[in-house]
Amino acid sequence: MSRITPEHLAREAYVYVRQSTADQLRNNRESRRRQYALVARARSLGWEHVIVIDDDLGRSGGGQLRPGFERLLAAICAGTAGAVLAIEASRLARNGRDWHTLLEFCAFVNSLIIDEDGIYDPRLVNDRLLLGLKGTFSELELSIFRQRSQAALRLKAARGDLYTTVAIGYRRSADDRLEQDPDLRIREALSLVFRKFSEIGSVRQLALWLRQEGIDLPIAVYGRQGRSVQWRPPRYNTVHRLLTNPVYAGAYVFGRTGSRARFEAGRKVITHGVARPREEWEVLIRDHHDGYISWEEYDRNQKVIAGNANMKGTMVGARCAMAEGFSLDCSAAGTADASSRYCTMRVATLAISAMPRWTTPPTRSASPSAVCASMRRCRQKCCTRSHRWQLMRRSS
Repeated sequence: MSRITPEHLAREAYVYVRQSTADQLRNNRESRRRQYALVARARSLGWEHVIVIDDDLGRSGGGQLRPGFERLLAAICAGTAGAVLAIEASRLARNGRDWHTLLEFCAFVNSLIIDEDGIYDPRLVNDRLLLGLKGTFSELELSIFRQRSQAALRLKAARGDLYTTVAIGYRRSADDRLEQDPDLRIREALSLVFRKFSEIGSVRQLALWLRQEGIDLPIAVYGRQGRSVQWRPPRYNTVHRLLTNPVYAGAYVFGRTGSRARFEAGRKVITHGVARPREEWEVLIRDHHDGYISWEEYDRNQKVIAGNANMKGTMVGARCAMAEGFSLDCSAAGTADASSRYCTMRVATLAISAMPRWTTPPTRSASPSAVCASMRRCRQKCCTRSHRWQLMRRSS
């Protein structure tokens, strides 16, 4: 007995096309051709209207947000889908949640699921059991592949031989080791960054100094022709990455960043590239290759950068506390000499500092209420501005 009925043919057939990564899009073209060929199969089975959903090309099916899959579910719930075609269960879903949600919706609205092996009706117990097993095997297959690949990567990283990318200023030698780039301009530019940071002590001020001097920095660019070097004006993030990358201290590190999962709108969202503290790095091999700086200098740089970041938070509170103190002093003062003072907040050129300075204008006097109002305005502005402020209020 054919599972395809006139009711199914009166609706539309949806062909779902997906490949997991951008690398598969570039190299596994035959798989994509097989999936698009399902359009011809749907027409041979009797469907006149066939819709192709390929919005999820380059997206993983293991929990990542997939707008194409959501569009497919919406069409099934609307009752416009007579059949869903995919070459296998893993193309539709890589986790049990998405797979069984699809089966539940198709059974509710009487939609068929068709792959290269057969035609299935989710309302039938045997077909539902077979589809459930296919989804389970697909999820198990993904877990096994991931476990094998991660174990191999960790084993290679423990030897210091795993290179996903090569940092600017280095290249891979003939024996697959890291060596400094033979380009003298690149080496001198990087050495200048580390040397000037030891003098300036601020990532942002160093980036500003490089821009003022018109010094460009090299960056690695990856394209169809492979890796190339481009020179661009320095940005804060570029300088920060150079100073915080332990590869320039001659160290090999694996596991500096990790991933973090969270639920958003009822779906798992994975954030990659989350920085880990040094004690949680999986592999750290010092003196692995020639560095631009020593490990001791790298360690000092990290302490300076961390101290600057901490100072940003503490100085805001300090400015607020000092400004609050000024207001209380003004309200308590009552003398013409104290009430005629004004507050100056200064920020140093190379380091953040906030020092109150009180001066007394000659032969000026003001009422305590006027000074208190001036100090309140000073408190509000000093607590919300990070650049140099100087406020002076004189009243006769």
